[in-house]
Amino acid sequence: MNLFNQVKFLLRKEILLEWRAKYAFNGVLLYVVSTVFVCYISFNLSPGFSQNQGYPIVWNVLFWIILLFASVNAIAKSFMQENSNRLLYYYTIASAKAIILAKIIYNCLLMMLLSTMALIVYLLFFTNNLGDPLCYYLAVLSGSISFSMVFTMLSAIASKAGNNGTLMAVLCFPIIIPVILVLVRFSKNAMDGLDRSASQHDIIVLAGINAIVVATSLILFPYLWRD
Repeated sequence: MNLFNQVKFLLRKEILLEWRAKYAFNGVLLYVVSTVFVCYISFNLSPGFSQNQGYPIVWNVLFWIILLFASVNAIAKSFMQENSNRLLYYYTIASAKAIILAKIIYNCLLMMLLSTMALIVYLLFFTNNLGDPLCYYLAVLSGSISFSMVFTMLSAIASKAGNNGTLMAVLCFPIIIPVILVLVRFSKNAMDGLDRSASQHDIIVLAGINAIVVATSLILFPYLWRD
């Protein structure tokens, strides 16, 4: 079986398992809704804050913080929840590259869906005039993909180190901070309604980071998989 067919069947398996259990989806959705509601109550305790000049910046940064932790909750356990017997079975039927690619694609699809729903819930609770809604939504999807790729690979590394959550947090910090900085700037440009060419550099940087993460995953994961 070639690589494409292996990825296709493994991706189908991931979707079927999630559809039956819905643990990750329901858990993260509950986290997003409850966090947004708590933030909504907190903002209402400060009358007039929505008219403050700093409100759009807080609105934007708060959304990315919520999405970041939602990504961690949804993706961090992608490899940690796999038991040793199942991993051994995967080892006999598929290549390491197919497994990591299937995980990355599945997590990207999951996070794109969750981030879309998170943005809808966020806009329902918090009123904000987006200068370029389509560009902002593109920033949200780009962030979802970047978070998915980074956390999937780091989850694989942490799972081979005894499911050490502390290790994953340490590894995430130097990689995810530049991604967040680029995403905040990208989305802020969209909120201000700036010309889309102003965000072209940010899109290129995100695409470059994603390409590096995928390439690193394809190179390193086969060595992790042998252990």
